[in-house]
Amino acid sequence: MDRFLKSARVNSVAPGLVSLHSGQWQGDYCGVWHEFAASDPNSRSDHCSSVKLAPWPAVTSEQSAREPARSPRRARDSDPEPAESPRQRPGAESPRQRPGARGEPETATRSPRRARDSDPEPAERPARGERPEIPDKSDVLAQHFHSMGGLQEDQPAVRLFREYLRIRTVHPQPDYDGAVKFLERLSVELGLPCKKIEVHPGRTIVIITWEGTDPKLKSILLNSHTDVVPVFEEHWKHDPFEAVKDQQGNIYGRGAQDMKCVTIQYIEAIRKLKSEGKRFPRTIHLSFVPDEEIGGQNGMATFVKQEEFRALNIGFGLDEGLANPSNGYTVYYGVTVRCPGSPGHGSRFIENNAAEKLRRVLNSFLDFREKEKTRLNLSACLTLGDVTTVNLTFLQGGVAHNVVPKELMASFDIRIPPTVDLKAFEDQIKAWCQDAGDGVEYEFNQKGMDQTVTSIEKSDPWWNSFISTCQKLNMNLECEIFPAATDSRFIRAMGYPAIGFSPMNQTPILLHDHNEFLNERVFLNGIEIYASLIPALAAVPPLEGET
Repeated sequence: MDRFLKSARVNSVAPGLVSLHSGQWQGDYCGVWHEFAASDPNSRSDHCSSVKLAPWPAVTSEQSAREPARSPRRARDSDPEPAESPRQRPGAESPRQRPGARGEPETATRSPRRARDSDPEPAERPARGERPEIPDKSDVLAQHFHSMGGLQEDQPAVRLFREYLRIRTVHPQPDYDGAVKFLERLSVELGLPCKKIEVHPGRTIVIITWEGTDPKLKSILLNSHTDVVPVFEEHWKHDPFEAVKDQQGNIYGRGAQDMKCVTIQYIEAIRKLKSEGKRFPRTIHLSFVPDEEIGGQNGMATFVKQEEFRALNIGFGLDEGLANPSNGYTVYYGVTVRCPGSPGHGSRFIENNAAEKLRRVLNSFLDFREKEKTRLNLSACLTLGDVTTVNLTFLQGGVAHNVVPKELMASFDIRIPPTVDLKAFEDQIKAWCQDAGDGVEYEFNQKGMDQTVTSIEKSDPWWNSFISTCQKLNMNLECEIFPAATDSRFIRAMGYPAIGFSPMNQTPILLHDHNEFLNERVFLNGIEIYASLIPALAAVPPLEGET
């Protein structure tokens, strides 16, 4: 199995960000939080929203001379003469008596500290609008709370991510026009040319290109898809197309993990690199394709056969992975089994009926499923990408509740790893159908026979560049076969190396699930990861045959 790229889990994060999973703090920002957490037993180290900022600093006499003091509420002419406040410190003047309250020269100073629990009376709070200067460490925490607890306003990249999530590119009627206009706008912002290629009526692929200093070299392709799968809104805690962000900084939306996050991470990484004045020898193409979620036949599968794709001169491609970065290839079978039978009235025992045949088909497929599941659970060496997954996804048939139907159908989603003999597996499906009864037939809704994998040998320049960059970012990679079918399978089938990678560590896998979300801290960290990976790949020295 060493020859197959199997998974890539990020076990640590880049300097300057905190790894909540491991509890280890890295970088200056995290050091500040760690210091506060250690000094305050009431604050929790597992969630940054519960940290308490340091008290406001005492105001010096020099500051007092510059800044007039204000009462907690300005007195109005209609107010009666106030009685002495019970919250006032003993011996302190009332707000109306304080110098400076009506314009007199300021002589009083604020309390040198906030009240403590042990004080008999709480100290007077600073007036509205008189926020003193925040200490440096607290200021750092406040500025970065948005990436740790979602308490600050969104960064531009986060706003863009949430805007994209609100475009309803959901099947069966995806708003592809809205997505294309959105991507065209981003190309203008980046100052890069944008090309639209209609590969099928209503199905447009968008290509944004950053030309390299040596365009003759093979290019880097950053691929992502624009469509998302349907939702069951009643199972979501938030509207799946409102991109709600909670107090923990979790951004909810269909496509948050699969894979609108990666699209914006590509865009923002390119924006960052361009703003720094960077240029690279190899050209970088960003491709945004439709219909990946329904098999890609009217998207990437068609595009790779066209001259426009060959003109991209691709050398290496990146596509989506799971919530832990991954690579690999798995064959996808979409199989529908048709079971014919004798129809009749629902009150009789009809012989040779479709339901009996369907039951045998279901038993065969689901018994196999259970064996693969058990094999996975009993082995510490296997991952999901090492076994064949089978799931019943569709049942159809019948005309009335009291009529035995003449045909029933069942559809299965089957994901087969590269280690399985495809011909032998198809022979097994044929045998199950024959055993179910006369006339039972199967057909493939989708069938991929190419089992090409991308090299992960250190001698491979693309993989070496990828893995060495990840190591510099303190990312420990564990390779595993990706247990899903992505558009990269079409790219690999054409002979181009491509791997799946989504920088989403410390994140539950919620692709196609209810309440799909991505934390903004993880999202922003992913931009930094791509901002390191893209230059490394685009600077791979000329390979044999390129010069």
